[in-house]
Amino acid sequence: MAASNTMSAEVIWRGDEFFVGIGPGGIAQLMDTKGDRHSAPTPMEMLLVAVAGCTAVDVASILEKKRQQITDYKIRITGTRADDHPRKFISFDVHHIVYGRGVSEKAVADAVELSDTKYCSVAATVRPTASINTTYEIVEVE
Repeated sequence: MAASNTMSAEVIWRGDEFFVGIGPGGIAQLMDTKGDRHSAPTPMEMLLVAVAGCTAVDVASILEKKRQQITDYKIRITGTRADDHPRKFISFDVHHIVYGRGVSEKAVADAVELSDTKYCSVAATVRPTASINTTYEIVEVE
């Protein structure tokens, strides 16, 4: 693999099940592996958000290029985990909610499809072991 295809990160233990992850861009992210303190996301929560964030970036960019009048956009994602260890995600339900004026259903469907099948590298990474079910809705605004 070429060096440009390689990413590096560092995770540092800070005690009491707290860790600091530092990504390739040098930005630190606190992780709380205890989970019940709700002081920072767990690694699995970060993965859930990463799946949604990756597809959100794609869909928003595609809709902008298609000149859709988007006023707001959000994703609701639910991940289902296996009961047995390592308790991996076995499925994700990703629901795109696009708000705008005269937004084309075809444009949204195409954008979601392109992200799901071609562009979202996080989804492509988890898809071999987890199914991804994608839906969308369009909310017309004044």
